[in-house]
Amino acid sequence: MANVAITMAMVAAQFLDVGLNTLVKAATTNGMSKFVFIVYSNALALCFLLPSTFLYHRKLAPPQISRSIICRIFVTSVLSCAVQTLMYSGIQLSSPTLSSAAIDLVPAFTFIIAIVSSMENLDLKLRSGQAKAIGTVVSITGALVVTLYKGLPITPQPLPEKPLMNWALRSQYSNWLLGGFLLSIASLCLSILIVVQVWILKDYPAELMVTTICCSFVVVLSAIVALIAEGASEAWILKPDMELVAIFYSAIFTISIRSVVYAWAGRKKGPIYVAMFNPLGMVIAVGMGFIFLRESLYLGSMIGICIIGIGFYSVMWGMAQEEKMVNEEKRKNMPSSTTPLLKNKSLDV
Repeated sequence: MANVAITMAMVAAQFLDVGLNTLVKAATTNGMSKFVFIVYSNALALCFLLPSTFLYHRKLAPPQISRSIICRIFVTSVLSCAVQTLMYSGIQLSSPTLSSAAIDLVPAFTFIIAIVSSMENLDLKLRSGQAKAIGTVVSITGALVVTLYKGLPITPQPLPEKPLMNWALRSQYSNWLLGGFLLSIASLCLSILIVVQVWILKDYPAELMVTTICCSFVVVLSAIVALIAEGASEAWILKPDMELVAIFYSAIFTISIRSVVYAWAGRKKGPIYVAMFNPLGMVIAVGMGFIFLRESLYLGSMIGICIIGIGFYSVMWGMAQEEKMVNEEKRKNMPSSTTPLLKNKSLDV
């Protein structure tokens, strides 16, 4: 039952991510500064996290925190600030669809970093290890198919775009390369962040406390970056339009709720488990585009979605098998440790 709850929470977090990317693209297109957006959204999130942390630990005190944990949280804060800055810059230069495709690199980066850092074990002699490795590659392949292969339309196509719109899209095509590069670097930083965060939570299992401290550091770091980039300009003045919607959405649903969910799932299941949900973002983006924006579905999208599903199931099966093996080993060791005590007790009687 716990595994189902973690899976459902991670799927919900992917829905929140896709919604945020779309809002950020709309807000930055209307002139909102991405640097100011990061400051305001994290500051507002801190206003939610601080009282939540206080109420949660009012009766149950958190573990005593050490300097080593503080230093590691600061590292995650630097990575988080870098991820947000690079991600929103890449989205502004490209599109939410390209950002979803770039995020699909996170499982590969996380898989390599987790194995190298001994955060995860990979035994290719076992079927579970083979399933995890092959499933990761298959999921990334499926995401690339959705992005790069369009194919024939399988639903009615919308009306053709106006020539002016086509010209505008062609004029922005040169920015896609830079946007894709920034999104790829953001994916690498996000992979490192996931691994470091799991490392922290193994020694300090308090997700809400870690998230709150990290958010407070991000507010300070992002404010410094924004002051350097924007100065004391009018960019700090918020407009009562899409900017406020994007800031409130990011603060409440993405930074506050999603970050805690990611940390909780990472502590329970490990970094690869968290990273494997990123390809689902592409599936959700395609589905939401079809349902809410009346976008056409193409053969390439459906093929890619099926491939992503196969890869995702393969990794989940491999992790479930490994968890089953660990539980069986624990059960085998329990009788061997308790039997001598029982025998000694019977002899004494």
